[in-house]
Amino acid sequence: MEKLPLTKAGHTALDAELKRLKSEERPAIIRAIAEAREHGDLSENAEYHSAREKQSFVEGRIKEIEAILSRAEVIDPARLAGAIKFGARVRVIDEDTEQEHAYQIVGEAEADIERGLLNIKSPLARALIGKEEGDSVEVRTPGGTRSYEVVEIIYR
Repeated sequence: MEKLPLTKAGHTALDAELKRLKSEERPAIIRAIAEAREHGDLSENAEYHSAREKQSFVEGRIKEIEAILSRAEVIDPARLAGAIKFGARVRVIDEDTEQEHAYQIVGEAEADIERGLLNIKSPLARALIGKEEGDSVEVRTPGGTRSYEVVEIIYR
């Protein structure tokens, strides 16, 4: 079975979400379903159907998180150094626009580009792996080829 790389912070966040879903969301949904059943005819009961739909989503997410955590390989970036690898925090400058971006290279399960968490399988992350400060990389994106210069690599 393939191991899934996760940072320590990503593992902690998924574990906290799992505990919240099991201890808060699941019991709340069970109460909502019981309350909706008391209203009578279930075939026309929108509250019941809404609660069952939410239950399905929450149970699916619980199974997804449990599967991720069971296959997780937690990597502590603070123990790493050198060229860019999993867990690195990287500052790059787009060589065309001179715009600076900061990313941390993380596993697929914790990736969130809005928060600067870059999926290790993304084209940019794959191009950055193994590079040093001062190196330039070219990345093919849906919008065309982009060039970035690595400004800083931090492991913490």
